Amino acid sequence: MSTPEFTILIDGDCPLCRHEANLMRRLDRGRGNLELVDIAAPGFDAGRYGTTLDAVMGHIHGVLPDGRLVTGVEVFRRAYAAVGWGWALGWTRLPVIRLIADRVYAFFARYRLALTGRKSACETDRCRVPGT
Repeated sequence: MSTPEFTILIDGDCPLCRHEANLMRRLDRGRGNLELVDIAAPGFDAGRYGTTLDAVMGHIHGVLPDGRLVTGVEVFRRAYAAVGWGWALGWTRLPVIRLIADRVYAFFARYRLALTGRKSACETDRCRVPGT
């Protein structure tokens, strides 16, 4: 099996995140260009990627083939590029748009438990978003 072009570390307990992951799987069409790793799975080890559970719960991370991590909106740009849809988010690289997109995503990441109706459902620290 070859190394995927990109790997996303995704919160599989987040309904919106899960929906996006399913869309990305469909767009990949079984080519193996994109790998999705569920950070909410019991066996997930953030240390394998050189980071912590708090960090990956705080905002989305992606892993390049050489092991380097990218975060935030850059993850979505790279993921869409891996499945052949890079043009769909290419516009978010424009300086002013990039700033706005990064801030909107940072807001969502910080409040995603409440925004997706899971704030009260989080009974363990495993799904805690740092800073909230």
